[in-house]
Amino acid sequence: MKYCPLCRSTLTEGPVDGAVRLRCASPPCGFVHWNNPVPVVAGLVRRDGRYLLARNTAWPLGVFSMITGFLEQGESPEAAILRETQEELGLQARRCRFIGHFPLPKFNQLLIAYAVDAEGVPKLAAAEIAEVREVSREELAAFDFGSFQLTRDIVDGYLQQAPAEGFT
Repeated sequence: MKYCPLCRSTLTEGPVDGAVRLRCASPPCGFVHWNNPVPVVAGLVRRDGRYLLARNTAWPLGVFSMITGFLEQGESPEAAILRETQEELGLQARRCRFIGHFPLPKFNQLLIAYAVDAEGVPKLAAAEIAEVREVSREELAAFDFGSFQLTRDIVDGYLQQAPAEGFT
């Protein structure tokens, strides 16, 4: 941002509440660009006792992770991950359980991760998901997420929390 969205004055860097932030150069305006992180939901989807990992259409072959998506206006994170499960995988999510929240500074996002119990036959959102891979709990524990260290951290946290038979 270069200009204030309220008064169109130039934004300048300066100290605000103990951090350097962009702020409006016009004293009467007082606009501060807080640059708050964007909330994103992530789902570790389980169907028939197996976990579904997805490959985004923009990723190289062999690269898989959880499904993710942005919250819509007025939507709770729980409702968002249930919706994303339907939209991206074509599965009916029966329930979800909070795993944890994880900062992703590179994209200024906060991932809100859930374990999702779903049913149905996968019908992939062709614009987003290129393929899915089903893995057992043991395969999930050993899965190579490559450079997606955050996915590994979320999965490890889930596996430590969840009993072997599921996440109830």
